Amino acid sequence: MNETNVAQAYKAKTLREQQAAYDHWANKYEPDLCAMGYRVPSVISAVFTRFVSENAGSILDAGCGGGIQSESLSLMGYRPIIGIDLSEGMLSVAHSKGIYSELHQMTLGEKLHFDDDTFAGVISAGTITPNHAPASSFNELIRVARPGARIVFSLRDDPAQEPQYPAALQRLSESGLWREMFVTESFFSMPYGEPEISHRVHVYEVA
Repeated sequence: MNETNVAQAYKAKTLREQQAAYDHWANKYEPDLCAMGYRVPSVISAVFTRFVSENAGSILDAGCGGGIQSESLSLMGYRPIIGIDLSEGMLSVAHSKGIYSELHQMTLGEKLHFDDDTFAGVISAGTITPNHAPASSFNELIRVARPGARIVFSLRDDPAQEPQYPAALQRLSESGLWREMFVTESFFSMPYGEPEISHRVHVYEVA
């Protein structure tokens, strides 16, 4: 994996720096991560197919990047899939795959330009994490998801995780906005390049 690209992406201090880092990295992002054995896309898409029917309705891929996690969903017949991402470069890669009905440049943690109760399911892989999308991102994902929709996302599960992320899950559950349905065991998500990083995949149902 290109250490310079990783450093630029994870050490960015502003949204503009983060966007520039991912624009620069876009064409090499998937080859770099796949060389590290990146497991989040395969795990999260498998979990998604267990909890969301392929005929459920519109799916939001929140922080879609180049679309690696939605490729398998598209092959399984999920339609339509709408992707959002901060980076124009990543959206260009996603567009080239022809699996999204719509792609929009939006920033997780800010208000999303969708109506309330729009989506039948939400998937977010490797995006709501320290130095990327904030824990407050979950509020908007709940708003744009329909009652009963499942939100499927990955969270880091290692010492680099920051406490506000698991705290947000608990706060939203206690507020009655969603309920936990499933969480995977912890797994090493990039074992061939960053063996200390681990994740879990979570499923919540919107109230």
